[in-house]
Amino acid sequence: MEAEFHKGNRQRLALSLDGSIFVATAYYKLQSSNDAAHDFIQEANFLWLTGIEESGWRLVIDGARGKSILVSPEMSEMARIFDGGLTDESALRLSGADEVITSDQFESYLRNVARKHTVVYTIKDVSNHDFVLNPALEDLHSVLSRIFTSVLPCNDVLARFRAIKQPAEIAAIKKAIVTTIHGFEKVKQSINDISFEYEVEAILGYEFRKKNAKHAYAPIVAAGRNACTLHYAKNESRIRANELVLIDVGARVNGYAADVTRTYLKGTGSRRRREVHQAVEAAHHDIVAMIKPGLAVKDYLSAVDIRMKQALREVGLIQDIHDDKAYRRYFPHAISHGLGIDVHDSLGKPEVFQENMVLTVEPGIYVPDEGIGVRIEDDILITSNGSKNLSGALSTGM
Repeated sequence: MEAEFHKGNRQRLALSLDGSIFVATAYYKLQSSNDAAHDFIQEANFLWLTGIEESGWRLVIDGARGKSILVSPEMSEMARIFDGGLTDESALRLSGADEVITSDQFESYLRNVARKHTVVYTIKDVSNHDFVLNPALEDLHSVLSRIFTSVLPCNDVLARFRAIKQPAEIAAIKKAIVTTIHGFEKVKQSINDISFEYEVEAILGYEFRKKNAKHAYAPIVAAGRNACTLHYAKNESRIRANELVLIDVGARVNGYAADVTRTYLKGTGSRRRREVHQAVEAAHHDIVAMIKPGLAVKDYLSAVDIRMKQALREVGLIQDIHDDKAYRRYFPHAISHGLGIDVHDSLGKPEVFQENMVLTVEPGIYVPDEGIGVRIEDDILITSNGSKNLSGALSTGM
């Protein structure tokens, strides 16, 4: 992304906050084991606002002055020798910000600002997951709470802005999808010669890195019953003859993710496996066809429920379409989510779908007792009069 992209994003945010102060932080690097760090992935809002993919940086948007100030992280000379680091000049070039101050100057700068502004806006971590959160956002919130009278989140404002993708963002998502499709095609060509899930992961990783891309998230390669664990990521099991293999992967290109799922068959399979796959495939095409600008999200979700219950009844898994407990037993996850910098990008809690939103469509049927799990997922761009399946060039067939 060009610096003008990030500069424009900051200007839009500043206008929406009516001259207030906004402060954001990059994520920290996190420990993997002993003295090794995990691969670093930037906090999505910070990346959208600055283009900086390094840890520890901070951003101040002074709406009253119309200025953007970057705060460089403290870094020892030894850390620079071992890990390198972003120079102030490079940070300004990437972001289009106005100046850089040091971390030692950060709090005194804020105290000076707080003489005129009692309220500051920031990003609050609202995740509700069973893992330890990156502490960077909470650490910043603690600093801001000591200095300003009121610290307010502006997550919803940022989510609404980011939900409507700009042309450069759509182009990046398309590149990520093309790379992902290429990897899928290589897998499908050799699926009958593959013996283990990790071989599929290896092919995909090779094809992604060959194009200077990486996995946007931990790849899922789930054979047979493993596909009924929705976020299965061990990718270690044998792929047996006539077994279905659910593959959920996406490349990340220029900071933006793809998210595509196909379920392939090794060998000829059984009539039952084909029946379930065909039911998911037919429902998938019908659901994609529903999406258009102006469609109320609640109406979309209701229509999806009707169509998926129909699919489940067709394969004999439910009889009563009003039995929601049985329905969710075989289709336990959401049908769609936003897509962008985050694989699960927020759509900003819209009442209706809007042009230039990008979302997934991912129906599935999971039958643990039969060792069958099928999901088909595509990435959909909402256009002015309908939608475009950005990953539609990849066949949905087995």
